[in-house]
Amino acid sequence: MTAEWTERVLDQARAAKAASRTLAMLDEDSKNRALLAMAEALWERRADILEANRLDMADAERNGESAARLDRLRLDERRIADMMEGVRQVASLPDPVGETLESFSRPNGLRIERVRVPLGVIAVIYEARPNVTVDSAALALKTGNAVVLRGGKEALRSNRHLVLALREGLRNTSVPEDAVQFVDRTERDTVDVLIQATGLVDLAIPRGGAGLIQRVKENAHVPVIETGVGNCHVYVDASADLGMAEAIVINAKTQRPSVCNAMETLLIHERIAAQWLPVIARALWERGVEIRGCERTLAHLREAGVAAPQGLLAAATEEDWATEYLALILAVKVVGGVDDAIAHINRYGSQHSECIVAEDGEAAERFLSAVDAAAVYHNASTRFTDGFEFGFGAEIGISTQKLHARGPMGLRELTSYKYVVRGNGQVRR
Repeated sequence: MTAEWTERVLDQARAAKAASRTLAMLDEDSKNRALLAMAEALWERRADILEANRLDMADAERNGESAARLDRLRLDERRIADMMEGVRQVASLPDPVGETLESFSRPNGLRIERVRVPLGVIAVIYEARPNVTVDSAALALKTGNAVVLRGGKEALRSNRHLVLALREGLRNTSVPEDAVQFVDRTERDTVDVLIQATGLVDLAIPRGGAGLIQRVKENAHVPVIETGVGNCHVYVDASADLGMAEAIVINAKTQRPSVCNAMETLLIHERIAAQWLPVIARALWERGVEIRGCERTLAHLREAGVAAPQGLLAAATEEDWATEYLALILAVKVVGGVDDAIAHINRYGSQHSECIVAEDGEAAERFLSAVDAAAVYHNASTRFTDGFEFGFGAEIGISTQKLHARGPMGLRELTSYKYVVRGNGQVRR
């Protein structure tokens, strides 16, 4: 990337920094009016957005992008309406900025409060997910943060028009247009400029595949929140209601396989494997899911005389247990019980979302306590790990790390705090 473009990206970060200082002083009503105006602008400009997305989709299909990436990239009027609803829901949520987290007095008369404040400027680096553009901008602005967006090349036109709409919506509000910046280049160097802009960018959030996240972690000079890969599991215990288990497994794998909270590995207790594997295998095959099974899985299916459709059954390899497919592929393993399931998940999982289906309360509580993940479920699909589903309005990412934020990152996770200390002339002796 040329020096000219490096400076241009830095100028955008400087403009965002200046806007963040204005944003930090705005009241909740001003920010909410701006958010509602952004939502309206998205709908008003939907024709331009959809045409831009059509061109992006055509290029992606010519370039042989996977079905999962195409699904993430695709926009239609329903998805734009969902974006609008997400923005409106963010506007309807309580503003955490200014909230007093704790308050106490010292013996010397000092009154100390810990108060939520914005982070400042957030850089969001992501791939073929146009919805991230809108979700990130809405959450950032609600919490008094400016945002610099750097999307992937597959969605360049779509993101460009989404940001044009968002900035147009801000034009006659109290929120500066410069609070939403879009880096209109996709060279890798643009990422490095942002994540090394110490003093301008306060936090970087990478959203995408393992390669992107690792690159940001290794090269950043600014703080990073890791939004990890989703190698999610469902464990079906011997005590499970098998009708419920089937519904959860089908939903977790097939409702939207291209997203990070979709199930990638199914673990089945050995006591129900012979009985239930043929049932769930047929249900998965009916929906086009390829099963990659362990030796015991394949043996149970052979013994039951279950014939798989061509291309939808294969032997699992060691690599399969650690793979985020983001497609209609599922690794299946028979395990000895809840402890074996926990050990497998803690070895191969990505600390995202994990589920146990069980009527045995003791087994369920053991699983929920021992599995190391941002979200653990009992008798519910992993697909609920989502800011909208958790009532956060939207999310800026799902953090799989343990410091500052974990799980779906909504409004509170985009704030820090400061201590406000009031006295009446105290000096330290």
